[in-house]
Amino acid sequence: MSRRIALFGATGFVGSAVRDALAADHDVLVISSPRVSSTRRSPEDVLRASAESEHLPRLAAALAGVDVVINAAGNPDASSLDEDGLYGANALLPAVLMRAAVLAGVSRFVQVSSAVVQNDKRILDSSEDMRAFSPYSGSKVVGEQVVRELSNQGISVVRYRPPSVHAPGRRVSRMLARIASSPAASVARPGDQPTPQALLPNVASAIAFLSTVEATPPPVIHHPSEGVTVTSLMSDLSGGRRPLRLPRWLAGLVVSLSKLVGRVHRPTAANARRVELLWFGQVQADSWLSAAGWLPPIGRKGWENLAHSGRSRS
Repeated sequence: MSRRIALFGATGFVGSAVRDALAADHDVLVISSPRVSSTRRSPEDVLRASAESEHLPRLAAALAGVDVVINAAGNPDASSLDEDGLYGANALLPAVLMRAAVLAGVSRFVQVSSAVVQNDKRILDSSEDMRAFSPYSGSKVVGEQVVRELSNQGISVVRYRPPSVHAPGRRVSRMLARIASSPAASVARPGDQPTPQALLPNVASAIAFLSTVEATPPPVIHHPSEGVTVTSLMSDLSGGRRPLRLPRWLAGLVVSLSKLVGRVHRPTAANARRVELLWFGQVQADSWLSAAGWLPPIGRKGWENLAHSGRSRS
């Protein structure tokens, strides 16, 4: 059944892919997101600020007749030190959009969050166990908390958590491909650890599915594993080169020291987490998406194509 879907963040990395995934079968209404900044850090303060937002009347009017709202807007810079900007884009904005959706009588709200809210939890899942470790992750955690608090007002709310998302041209993807093709390519032993990485078309497809599926999704849904291991990631992105396998104790020491430095130098915290994922990976629990019948449109071949595209661009 065709739906009228309002998409915020349609010109962004994830949002543009979501727009393409929906355009053929649904009426996609692209609405520009207001630029907001916030000095508030707690969910309670952010909620109060959202209730007083000058943008609410305009946004509620723009959402009239809309079935679903997707919020793919936000600040994706995990290394940013602009805390007011992060909390504005990733916490206050979702609360404002959620309030506008309720006022407009929208039936479903999909908040694109991130697996970063669970930090180094042993198994990524769809629980409420969230662990902020940086300004960026903290802003995403509060963004989830405010949406959760506003979800008891007759609207179906889904908080979707994609892991690291990759596509040709993305800075972090290019950086990863350069590492994989260099002498620095390495993983912690034994090397078969799963790592939470996803291809952009798969993430966009999952968001489109959550927005249009007839069944009512649960309030939190994490992206399922795409079958990537720390070794296969390095190998696929390098054109078949096998990474060096480091002793676990050595890799663990480096990560621990980096996290320690990250407590006083915040950009290091984000980089330490990236290295930890590349070396040690992280397990993903079974996801509702898979149980509901969603399948990723792009398989492992997509990683090889990503590497080929990166080499062509170079």
